[in-house]
Amino acid sequence: MPIEAAIWTRPLSIEILQRVHEGSAPEHLGIEFLEVGGDFIRARMPVDRRTLQPMGIVHGGVSVVLAETLGSCGAGFSVPPDRHAVGLDINANHIRAVSSGWITGLARPVHLGRSTQVWQIEIRDDRERLSCIARLTLAVLEGGA
Repeated sequence: MPIEAAIWTRPLSIEILQRVHEGSAPEHLGIEFLEVGGDFIRARMPVDRRTLQPMGIVHGGVSVVLAETLGSCGAGFSVPPDRHAVGLDINANHIRAVSSGWITGLARPVHLGRSTQVWQIEIRDDRERLSCIARLTLAVLEGGA
């Protein structure tokens, strides 16, 4: 299978993503970036007291934080250097409850336009079962971030 050209317009690595999120919500929730590919970003989040709702399963809003983090990173590192991306809308469907282990999100672009981007984020449990699927729409605006 041929390797496609990377969509990133600036340097991107796991280390850069971890550094960008120091002191912010993703760090507080324990989000760990795992992999950057030519057109995707993968990260995981622990299922623990920080991320559970009172019924003992992953809080839906926390899944959305993971999804938005991944999609926003993808958009932010794929827009031209003289532009930046801001979220417009996120939709999430919660498919399967998760009560232990880790959840892992994978973000890929659906549309990389001049004025908008759309990213799809799939979140899976440790057994690779789909837990949540989200779609993030972002506006691409003038001016670097």
